[in-house]
Amino acid sequence: MKIKALLFILCGCLFAFVPAGKTVTIKGSDTMVILAQKWTEIYPDKSVQFQVTGGGSGTGIAALINGTTDICTSSRPIKPAEVDQLKTKYKTNGLEIKVARDGLSVYVNKSNPVKKLTLEQVRNIYTGKIKNWKDVGGPDKKILLYSRENNSGTYEFFKEHVLLKQDFDPAAQNMPGTAAVVNAISKDKFGIGFGGAAYAKDIKEVALAEKTGGEYVMPTESNILSGKYPVSRFLYFYLRERPQNEMKKFVDWVLSKEGQKVVKEVGYFPLKK
Repeated sequence: MKIKALLFILCGCLFAFVPAGKTVTIKGSDTMVILAQKWTEIYPDKSVQFQVTGGGSGTGIAALINGTTDICTSSRPIKPAEVDQLKTKYKTNGLEIKVARDGLSVYVNKSNPVKKLTLEQVRNIYTGKIKNWKDVGGPDKKILLYSRENNSGTYEFFKEHVLLKQDFDPAAQNMPGTAAVVNAISKDKFGIGFGGAAYAKDIKEVALAEKTGGEYVMPTESNILSGKYPVSRFLYFYLRERPQNEMKKFVDWVLSKEGQKVVKEVGYFPLKK
């Protein structure tokens, strides 16, 4: 049975319930921290308290399995092995909820003249086959690689969809979060990094093309929602069980027009109507 089908078939009659006054914990994707924080800050029902932390999508899913978070935020789909762990422990396959869309941006310093790259060029840069900016239309300077730690959903998505599962160049510096990647690129004239579109502040996003000769596309809302941008993804909530009561109200609000407006304000992209 396909994983998507598994995720929506609940075994047993367990439900997520938030008693009055309980703190709802939300843990996982560093990409989604600013979005989850914003949602919880302006959520209308102030009787519900929230605790939002990052750590990476893998960390969030592990916390969901261990029972130490109510909601996992993830920038990658849950893996079949992780679903199996949920089923073993809770007799449920979990629940996947798509809550936003994102374009995985490639960042360079504002002073870098490189404005566009093909996915093959990005792949060759991050696997160490291209080491100098002059080989992709830039200055005769060594390319300095910034990446994410391997528990990051962004790291896994980039490795699978851009590197085609090849290993990163060992010279890549692993950063603890997307904000750290952006901060490094903003100070490094010859650096390159990747991460969620909402973090693209004080750096430059590069237009990407699927292949040589293809159209170079920026990670704008229209390009991501239409599928033109070649590296886009959903952002997820994962829960152990189907939500009820206060938890359901919060999830429904996140998916509502008001909640999806927050997605756009933060810098990500709302779900299609």
